[in-house]
Amino acid sequence: MKRITLRADERVIEAARRRARSEQTTLSAAFRVWLAGYALAHQRLQCSDDVLGQLRGQLQVGGMPGRDEMNAR
Repeated sequence: MKRITLRADERVIEAARRRARSEQTTLSAAFRVWLAGYALAHQRLQCSDDVLGQLRGQLQVGGMPGRDEMNAR
């Protein structure tokens, strides 16, 4: 695992440490979870966009189908 150095306001760091302790974890562990979610968020959005793009031509938007349309299927 690689180490990184971050800079943040001391009060924010201490508040984050208190929260991590209350959740029975460490600030480092909480940050790793956050970092993984941050890194994967773009990938999840891209997958969603791909699926929506594939469905775009297949979905019909509008009112209820008429009787003829229902019977044609």
